[in-house]
Amino acid sequence: MRVPMTITDFLERAELGFRDSVGVVDEPNQPAPAVPTATYGTFAERVRAWQAGLDALGVREGERVAVASHNSARLLELLFALPMSGRICVPVNFRLKPDEVDYIVQQSGASVLLTDPELDGALKGIKVRHRYVLGEQTDSDVMRFGVEPRPWSAPDEDATATINYTSGTTARPKGVQLTHRNIWVNGLTFGLHTRVWEQDVYLHTLPMFHCNGWGMPYVMAGLGVKQVVLRKVDGAEILRRVDEHGVSLMCGAPAVWQAVLDAAADWQGPVPGRERVRIVCAGAPPPSRLIQRVEEELGWEFTQIYGLTETSPLLTFNRTRPADEHLSAQERARKLSRAGLPALGVKLQVSETGEVLARSNTAMDGYWGKPEESEVALEEGWFHTGDGGTIDARDGHLTISDRKKDVIITGGENVSSIEVEDVIFRHPAVTEVAVISVPDEKWGETIKALVVLAEGETVSEDEIIAHCKERMAGYKAPTSVEFRDSIPRTATGKIQKFKLREPYWAGKERGIN
Repeated sequence: MRVPMTITDFLERAELGFRDSVGVVDEPNQPAPAVPTATYGTFAERVRAWQAGLDALGVREGERVAVASHNSARLLELLFALPMSGRICVPVNFRLKPDEVDYIVQQSGASVLLTDPELDGALKGIKVRHRYVLGEQTDSDVMRFGVEPRPWSAPDEDATATINYTSGTTARPKGVQLTHRNIWVNGLTFGLHTRVWEQDVYLHTLPMFHCNGWGMPYVMAGLGVKQVVLRKVDGAEILRRVDEHGVSLMCGAPAVWQAVLDAAADWQGPVPGRERVRIVCAGAPPPSRLIQRVEEELGWEFTQIYGLTETSPLLTFNRTRPADEHLSAQERARKLSRAGLPALGVKLQVSETGEVLARSNTAMDGYWGKPEESEVALEEGWFHTGDGGTIDARDGHLTISDRKKDVIITGGENVSSIEVEDVIFRHPAVTEVAVISVPDEKWGETIKALVVLAEGETVSEDEIIAHCKERMAGYKAPTSVEFRDSIPRTATGKIQKFKLREPYWAGKERGIN
């Protein structure tokens, strides 16, 4: 017997086994009216109301629906409603500029755009067949309560469930096609490795647009876990909600946990969640000192994963093993700073050029509308991560050491250096530019622009940064600009970024942070 593994499985189990249990607590401080705290039974009813409303709009199976939103219960509902009805969800980074969002909407061929109220004004000019603001408008004009939606005509685990756009080595983002099977296997494996169970409480510190919240919303629903929505990351607010809701599990980039550590210094009384909270860190390799502080100052269990949007994302998992419990806190933290052991079902190897390659049921189907780039990324049945690394022959743990692709990860966000260069080069005073990553204590790494000015031109560092922030998402703008007389190139005219980075990374064990 072979039954298709689809996202529907997770919500069906939630509704069957946890109908009267609290399922979702929405963010109370947002521009849209918060969705009342929902049991999993109510959550499932709202999911069906979305589906019935899209039926009424004539949105067919296979059509793409783009959602640009901060974390919210409505975004969480759509991560289920769209794929479960055979449609495709396109979660959009809410930090992007209007022209960047427009590119994603047009490249994906989305017929519907649903936006957070905070983004309404900025995104009004995007041309799309249907456009609605999440909240009162969608509640009244889209959702159809009490109407049974049309079932998905032919459930297929190999069908595309979501298209998640990620910055790559080109100036334009690529749409990663994740199938129901990808998401199902990722959720099951993630839940196994993080030891999720029915009495957990999960706080959405991770943006849901990021690879569908790393797939955690699905496994949480399948196990009846209470999910608490956090709209914006704030260290003190995270501690407050851990205390208020009894949170036991969270995911996020190193910058999130640094913010919590900073807030804990001013927290009155014992830090909440001590000996209860488990955190999962990814997005950039965390410094070992941060890991040690999380365990010593917060009393939270630190685990690390490595993965990419293209792998749903889970590839490796690292938790302190029983055999290492006797080690000093410093040594345990050092071991936890590695990417980890391959997750169940994942095969890893390092190519002759030092690139990490992966095989897994969580690897993407391909890039939307880009067959040639898909073929390159999945060459010979291995996904090419673009990251350099080594695998410890003694215990199989992966350590990421450098990036082969031209991507900078700052605060957990992927930034294409080529895209930033393109924007800077538009400044009339600039004749050459190279964008590189440099280490940063707070964000892991940050963006530096090396700029050559045209003869007779003058411009300040602040002016270059402001020029970028006016034309792209703020997190993509350089935090520093260095003016140079020239940028060295190879005989074929190529810029060797690794050589430009070397002085800034001197003394570091790895070429990323």
